[in-house]
Amino acid sequence: MKQPLRIALAGVGTVGAGVIKLLGANRDIIERRAGRPLAVMAISARDRQRESGVSLSAIDWVDDPLAHAKRDDVDAVVEVIGGEDGVALALARETLKRGKALVTANKAMIAHHGLELAACAEKSGAAFKYEAAVAGGIPVIKGLREGAAANEISRVYGILNGTCNYILTTMESEGRNFAEALGEAQAKGFAEADPSFDIDGVDTAHKLAILASLAFGTRLDFPTIAVTGVRHVTAADIAEAQALGFRVRLVGLAEAGPEGLFQRVHPCLVPADHPLANVAGSLNAVVAEGNYVGRLFFEGHGAGEGPTASAVVADLIDIARDEYGPAFAMPVDKLVTLAPAPGGIRRGRAYLRFTVADRPGVLAEITAAMRDAGVSIESMIQRSAQATGAVLLVMVTHIGAEHCVTDALVRLKGSPNMLRPPMLMHILDV
Repeated sequence: MKQPLRIALAGVGTVGAGVIKLLGANRDIIERRAGRPLAVMAISARDRQRESGVSLSAIDWVDDPLAHAKRDDVDAVVEVIGGEDGVALALARETLKRGKALVTANKAMIAHHGLELAACAEKSGAAFKYEAAVAGGIPVIKGLREGAAANEISRVYGILNGTCNYILTTMESEGRNFAEALGEAQAKGFAEADPSFDIDGVDTAHKLAILASLAFGTRLDFPTIAVTGVRHVTAADIAEAQALGFRVRLVGLAEAGPEGLFQRVHPCLVPADHPLANVAGSLNAVVAEGNYVGRLFFEGHGAGEGPTASAVVADLIDIARDEYGPAFAMPVDKLVTLAPAPGGIRRGRAYLRFTVADRPGVLAEITAAMRDAGVSIESMIQRSAQATGAVLLVMVTHIGAEHCVTDALVRLKGSPNMLRPPMLMHILDV
């Protein structure tokens, strides 16, 4: 049997401890699949005293994570520190520069610095693997990079953040408001104490940028992603969507076409019969559409100790078998640059929610703004006046150019009849 793949692990939090547990629990089958043992030689963490739930006494502790890249007894470094730059980026650069394999779960670092790291890996001949960075334990990176490699992918989209999906589906199933559902997600460990990256859509955008590059053979372009999170979705929106035959989901969507590269993260109304509508709780799901393979649907747990550790170890097995290629499915110099596609020219339907004063002429003002902007209304729901004196108006538009809806909302901006800013959610018609 070959010599062991010698591993250094930077970060012994939830994921790092999960990697060590998995390597121990499934040692026999991992070794048979890898063709050789996988041995953790060194670890580092900010807090040596933190309880990890796994014995670390037989592993060499290192104070400086960058030392992992310089050790002669290390073949591969696993980075699960997190953060788009800082120590994590320095370690990644040093590891690849020295020709050692790098495995990371760090989607923010890849979204911002992935091309640089991939080029460094190509120059040194090192493996650069990141299955755990997108959708946790779901093998979507491998699926796009290898399984669908012969296809031209036109569209990739999905539910990429378990925290948001847990909040939205809890609001849906239990009738809770956003704050209550977020609090429950935090209590169960699905959301951080500061959940901004999740609920404002940034985490989803990081993952979408990676998927788009893999799917389309384009250079990473995180800054041009249009991002709207879920913090302004109300219980009323959830209920009205259900009444109309939809479910609300935070969807990251990317398309490549003649107009350029379109990337957007936005709460969407998903038809009840669409596969994404049935993705509940903290699950993730990704859909990719290829010209020969058709629609591919990946679903599973997108975060947590077990799923993420599973993806990390799967990458290590590939490295042990010397099975790896370019990080983004083709060399960096073969990735093309696409201009951002303007969202306004896209055609589709939209959901609009207005909270307005209960007085004559309000509905006429809104419909006039829609008419003048060229928006056709498909259906409308008006709820009776509440104790606050407000009326809820919900509209679904016919298919039309998105810029027309935006124009209508601009026309209504500043109206004294608008008691709250309107809510716009696109309808997922794919």
